[in-house]
Amino acid sequence: MIRTVSTFALACLAAAPAAAQEWDCSKADELPQMGMNWCAGQEYQAADKALNDLWPKVRAAMEKDDAELKKIDPSLVGAEAALMKAQRAWIDYRDGQCEGEGFYARGGSLEPLLVATCKTRMTRDRTEELRKLIEVE
Repeated sequence: MIRTVSTFALACLAAAPAAAQEWDCSKADELPQMGMNWCAGQEYQAADKALNDLWPKVRAAMEKDDAELKKIDPSLVGAEAALMKAQRAWIDYRDGQCEGEGFYARGGSLEPLLVATCKTRMTRDRTEELRKLIEVE
């Protein structure tokens, strides 16, 4: 399984004070910047978990497709390899895109929020793309 947990999420947790567990993320816009960053990191972790929970099902579906296609013609096999190639490329793309979005506030306390929000959005979108791959079945 490909894990997409970033060092950003871990850094947010490590840098957060013990009181961070008491921050109310349903009112994140009322929190200090560190609280907003922490909540954004929590949202990203939840999105990443959803993607990683779905991943084995998608991969298994591609392996099944390959097995069925191999019976017809071995040259048709490659669904799982294509999935892996796409996922690796997507992770690189997501990370670069979100780093770029963070440059709006480069070096400032807002940068982690921008990066985490971007990663959450893109990870949720990717999860939906992967879900559609197995809904076709």
